[in-house]
Amino acid sequence: MAAHLSSGRVNLTALREAGRRELREFLDKCAGSKAIVWDEYLTGPFGLIAQYSLLKEHEVEKMFTLKPGRLPTADVKNIIFFVRPRLELMDIITENILSEDRGRSPQRDFHILFVPRRSLLCEQWLKDQGVLGSFIHKEQYSLDLIPFDGDLLSMESESAFKECYLESDQTSLYHAAKGLMTLQALYGTIPQIFGKGECARHVANMMIRMKREFPGSQNSIFPVFDTLLLLDRNVDLLTPLATQLTYEGLIDEIYGIQNTYVKLPPEKFAPKKQGEGGKDLPTEPKKLQLNSAEELYAEIRDKNFNAVGSVLSKKAKVISAAFEERHHAKTVGEIKQFVSQLPHMQAARSSLANHTSIAELIKDITTSEDFFDNLTVEQEFMSGIDTDKVNNYVEDCIAQKHPLIKILRLVCLQSVCNSGLKQKVLDHYKREIIQTYGYEHILTLNNLEKAGLLKSQTSGRNNYPTIRKTLRLWMDDVNEQNPNDISYVYSGYAPLSVRLAQLLARPGWRSIEEVLKMLPGPHFEERQQLPTGLQKKRQHGENRVTLVFFLGGVTYAEIAALRFLSQMEDGGTEYIIATTKLINGTSWIKSLMEKLEPAPF
Repeated sequence: MAAHLSSGRVNLTALREAGRRELREFLDKCAGSKAIVWDEYLTGPFGLIAQYSLLKEHEVEKMFTLKPGRLPTADVKNIIFFVRPRLELMDIITENILSEDRGRSPQRDFHILFVPRRSLLCEQWLKDQGVLGSFIHKEQYSLDLIPFDGDLLSMESESAFKECYLESDQTSLYHAAKGLMTLQALYGTIPQIFGKGECARHVANMMIRMKREFPGSQNSIFPVFDTLLLLDRNVDLLTPLATQLTYEGLIDEIYGIQNTYVKLPPEKFAPKKQGEGGKDLPTEPKKLQLNSAEELYAEIRDKNFNAVGSVLSKKAKVISAAFEERHHAKTVGEIKQFVSQLPHMQAARSSLANHTSIAELIKDITTSEDFFDNLTVEQEFMSGIDTDKVNNYVEDCIAQKHPLIKILRLVCLQSVCNSGLKQKVLDHYKREIIQTYGYEHILTLNNLEKAGLLKSQTSGRNNYPTIRKTLRLWMDDVNEQNPNDISYVYSGYAPLSVRLAQLLARPGWRSIEEVLKMLPGPHFEERQQLPTGLQKKRQHGENRVTLVFFLGGVTYAEIAALRFLSQMEDGGTEYIIATTKLINGTSWIKSLMEKLEPAPF
């Protein structure tokens, strides 16, 4: 099941195992039959740690979603609430418990598991409502870093960026530091830490302090990671705003990937039967899991979408040739060999059919005029064309009332590519947006300003061209089919965050000292002492392993760019990626939007 977690340089199955062990220990404390009441947001992340079969082995008989009113009937001894520490959820739990029939026999035992940490505020709230005493076990389950793939970990903390940059709440940074301490306990102390940004500095400080406070945490495991690079999302605000152009990036942009699953329109996946003329089309969305356990997906996920078609057609030829082999099988041995390969061939054929359908769905969108116009404007901004004046295309989109998020992404992109907009231009955009979409969005615009995504140019100086040239962020001659540079993931733009990781590995950040000063937040380096005998002696030709931790979110295009660097012949470094959340421009902007209800009159 988890073979894809152990296929890379770092075996992440150990991390998943540690999570499963902690879960089993908690379930065994609540003796007898159990029902779990889930905070809906947690079901996806938990699914990556433990399937229903594991819960079933520990007497979990029923599962419900947490919602107001009475709890559903279940003939079980224990009811366990799995929840995030949020006050609005405590209100629902209070209602569930107070509406419990006290006269029923036998009485059910209640337990609560806070994920990822217990909260005094929530416990006080439950106490004030008079229900805290109903819980026998009140515990926490530290679901900090969840393995998504062989080289990818995420905390799936949906509001981390907003908390850090708008609310100055460092809770998610504490969880990031805790997650890194867990990683070091399993995979050895990371000798070198580099970082850029305020949040990166905080996380590094917390790690150093935790290590000091728990001297016993100094472990004697040979270090798997050579370097940790902590990067603040606000060091590179540009990358998530641009439309990702890798296969996986576009699936996420268009349909949204949640905890490795995507839901797709069912029409394309209906089995075509002869002579039925498409009656009884399925209405349920087609749900597919996307990770490197699927051979074909692992091959095409990080390619530029324009290079995917040729791979799919080659695969189709190979598969049909393999099926043709059956006509040549004459002897019993040959037939037996063909039959033994059949399950693998059928899986490959069904995988090919699925990805051909997905590619067709995406192509319908990427070949549309609207997609092309939007991309053209994005690329003009990123290459520094006309970033300092009101853009006609953006004005037209506002006038035609295109989706607000699309407008906000473009205006923020223009602002970032111009180190802020002239006051006159900024005011014009804000006025147009509020008049067209409603004054209730004034708070959202305010949030975007606070986060630095939308701002007026204060110093009167635009640093972006210098940053773009020094870091080679725009490449005119990009090769999408056989890329030779990370800029292929956006067909021309090289993600700034990944360029920083690439330059850190070779030739080192000293070469870009001036540009680093132009980017927000401090840059730093820390060394962690290793016990004698654990210093790494690198074998000839052995690659370094760097963990890149994005604080505030990472996109699939950035992940693809880091994987590209890992696979480079002379790269010398392999990357493992960790983040607070997997994001795209839409989900990121959405997390910063305020829902202010318009007045009822």
